[in-house]
Order: sequence, then C-alpha cells, then structure tokens
Amino acid sequence: MKNLKGFTIIGILFVLLMGTLAHFIYGWSGNHPAVGLFTPVNESIWEHMKLLFFPMLIYAFFTILRLKEVYPCIISSLCFGILTGTLLIPVLFYAYTFILGRNYLILDIGIFIVSTLTAFLLSYRLTLSCGAKSYTVMLCILVCILFVCFLFFTYHPPDLDLFAVPCTAISIS
Repeated sequence: MKNLKGFTIIGILFVLLMGTLAHFIYGWSGNHPAVGLFTPVNESIWEHMKLLFFPMLIYAFFTILRLKEVYPCIISSLCFGILTGTLLIPVLFYAYTFILGRNYLILDIGIFIVSTLTAFLLSYRLTLSCGAKSYTVMLCILVCILFVCFLFFTYHPPDLDLFAVPCTAISIS
C-alpha cells in the first residue's frame, strides 16, 4: 500500500517551498504576463491566494496519478483541501487585520503556513474517511471555477478590497 502520510508530508513541504518561490517568480520573469497568471502580480490578498492554490493543484495531480487506485476518495479530498486552504488565506488575513488594525508580514507568512497545513490535514483525513466522495464532481467544478477566476482576475480585477493592495502592506518582492 502506498504511504499517504508520506505523500502528505512531501506535499506540505512542496507547497510551502513552491509557494514561497512563487512570491518572487513574477518579478524574476521581468513581469511576464503568462507567469503572472499563476504567481502573484501584486501584494493583494487575491494574488497571494495563488501561493497555495497552484502549487497544491500541481501536487494534487501528481498525487492523484500515483494514489487513486489505492485511495478512491483522494480526488474529492484534495479538491476540498485546495479550496479550504486557499479560502482560509483571506478569512484569516481579514480576521487578524480587523482585530489588530493592520497587517504584519510575520502573521501573513503564518497564515500561509497554517492554510497549507490545514489544507493537507483535511485532505489526509477525508482521503481516509471518504467523507467528501459524494461531492467529488461539485468540488472539482469549484476548483475549476477558482482556476478560471485566478486567470481572469489577474489582469481584470473587480473593484473589491480582496483585489486591492492593502494600505499597510510591506512589500518583500
């Protein structure tokens, strides 16, 4: 039997590493528009959600190809994890900035780590319990919708706070 725990730990490390690198790749590319579709183009919360979404999506494809025969619920659980981890980023950011009145880089980094750990922990548990299997199609559709939204809103963001650069943001890129 293939080791789900090992795949989960490697996935966490992969997303944390690739998400961290992704923060800088757009600038390193000379602001190439195609690169910006998959990496943050500014310091908005929306763009930072890409730091978890795309690396975890890539890792999910790899994991599904390797483990779907042994773990029949892995597709739904990874989709649930991707959605939960990605959406947890703005929830935690707006919660703490509401309380503290501004953002802090160390807390922003902590949110990325907590969101990644949460995404993989939920995926791991749901893979074993098959708790999300009946929602597989819906979860896959939601991941696809979020994927399209990232592509479209990168260069056509709505006039909403989620897409704006926070006033007190400290840029590290």
